[in-house]
Amino acid sequence: MITTPDHSLVLVRAAEADVLADGPTSIITLLADSDVTGGALTANRATLHRGSEGAPPHYHRRASELFFVLDGSLQALAGERVHTLERGDLLIVPPLLPHAFAPTRGEEADLLVVFTPGMDRFDYYRLLERVYRGEADPKEIRETSERFDNHYVDSPAWAHARHAE
Repeated sequence: MITTPDHSLVLVRAAEADVLADGPTSIITLLADSDVTGGALTANRATLHRGSEGAPPHYHRRASELFFVLDGSLQALAGERVHTLERGDLLIVPPLLPHAFAPTRGEEADLLVVFTPGMDRFDYYRLLERVYRGEADPKEIRETSERFDNHYVDSPAWAHARHAE
């Protein structure tokens, strides 16, 4: 990674990015966290294979979350509406709006995910990987909700959409 002292330039080479697995069908490529962008943004790539559960309904208090579909098809909850996003589609979820995402059933989805302003997220993704590997207790995810600004909620609309397919 190349950064300038004032965070005006950040260059992440694909070969140098950390790649994590947070489940058997989900890969997260860590691109730039808030510490290297001067708090401007946090970015990662999410590769969701067929059958991936994606992210359950949640919201963030301090950041908007942007989803850009690089390839495939994505189901995304925003509030109480479920949208299907295709390659090239963009969704921006403002703070406090519950949202969730997963590949459309039978499909894969490759996404660029950006939080703005930036928030320290990479340790959250590392925690998810440790939970997946059995190296951390799943209750740590909820225990760190304030630290990582990730607040889980129930969504009947999401549950219905995921089971209706």
